[in-house]
Amino acid sequence: MKEMKRPRIIVVGAGPVGVVAALACAQNNLAVTVLEAESKVDDSPRAATTHPATLEMIDRLGLIQSFIEQGLVARYFHFWDRPTRTRVAEFDHDLLREQTKFPFVVQTEQHKLANMGLGRLREYAEADIRFETCVTSVRQDATAVIATIEGPNGIEEFRADYLIGADGGRSTIRKALDIDFEGYTWPERFLIFTVMDDFQQLLPCCYRNYFADPQEWVNLFKIAGDDGKGRWRACFPAQIDEPDDHALSDEVIHGRLQSAFPKTAPYNLVHRNLYKTHQRVAAKFRVGRVFLAGDAAHVNNPIGGLGLNCGIHDAMELAGTLDQVVHGLADESLLDRYERRRRPMNIQFVQEATIANKRRLEEHDPKVRRANLDELRARAEDPVRHKEFLMRSSLIESVRKAALIA
Repeated sequence: MKEMKRPRIIVVGAGPVGVVAALACAQNNLAVTVLEAESKVDDSPRAATTHPATLEMIDRLGLIQSFIEQGLVARYFHFWDRPTRTRVAEFDHDLLREQTKFPFVVQTEQHKLANMGLGRLREYAEADIRFETCVTSVRQDATAVIATIEGPNGIEEFRADYLIGADGGRSTIRKALDIDFEGYTWPERFLIFTVMDDFQQLLPCCYRNYFADPQEWVNLFKIAGDDGKGRWRACFPAQIDEPDDHALSDEVIHGRLQSAFPKTAPYNLVHRNLYKTHQRVAAKFRVGRVFLAGDAAHVNNPIGGLGLNCGIHDAMELAGTLDQVVHGLADESLLDRYERRRRPMNIQFVQEATIANKRRLEEHDPKVRRANLDELRARAEDPVRHKEFLMRSSLIESVRKAALIA
């Protein structure tokens, strides 16, 4: 059994949420053990949009300069009507300049945040980072939580004061605690294509674009790429009964891209992916000394780029709460506040928003569709409503609302 030199937190999962939680705990003078089943941080193209409220948290971690340097600053985002190829509304984060230090979004791939966080975490003597290490079971008593792991050294046990399960949508920790993952799975899957072509040469778009279309909506956004040269991701819905090999074939991929954004030359495709999308929230975020954060606690469709941001908010809230309890600034009853704050904030600001975003883009009824687009246009043209929309979409409103929950 491992002995503790100081209060220790086990973090399961070395994705961005787990790494942020571990780093924040280390900066709060807690010892941390990070356990990751894979051999390295997953660098597949995934979440990339980081909102102003989250940038403030990354700034508190001391990572903001590197984070911005490795990404793209996106001041605007656009809504489009795909059938008519017209821009419906432009939203400008600069309207938030009196509300936040970061009145913009940063397009930075999530593995970059995880890797730079791990680099900083390794500077702490009481940080133990282990890859290729699977947690097989968890138990707890009144004084500690014990994780049984299987890794390069065989089967071991790690003992700590608390454990954070940040191990993704298929969370071993959530399943070990027998916590229901309430919600549903969308019938259609999402297709993600990454190309090297510059879409700003094809249409007057910005770095984040949402195209409404009752037949086939599209999301289009730019990221920096590991080489910093920039590339674009396009997200389409697959047909409900569309076979995988058909959806991912060169002919169909290029057909979808050319139909949405026609160009004379073929697209320079560098990545493709097809995945199921869910709207689910764990029934509990805490059982005793064990907590869930990020995708282990909630998953949603990616339209609006809110899921990872909410996960980072989980991590920072939890690290701050544990700091107060472990260091005797509050009693253990404060631990319940984590769920009181984070679960409703995910439901109100992430689940509801991402469901509404998807339905707005795919709406079939001509009258409802026209009303939706007219409403977006009216919001963008009214400075007060424009700012209100941004306060909510940037998650600044959710952070302020959460802070009021005792």
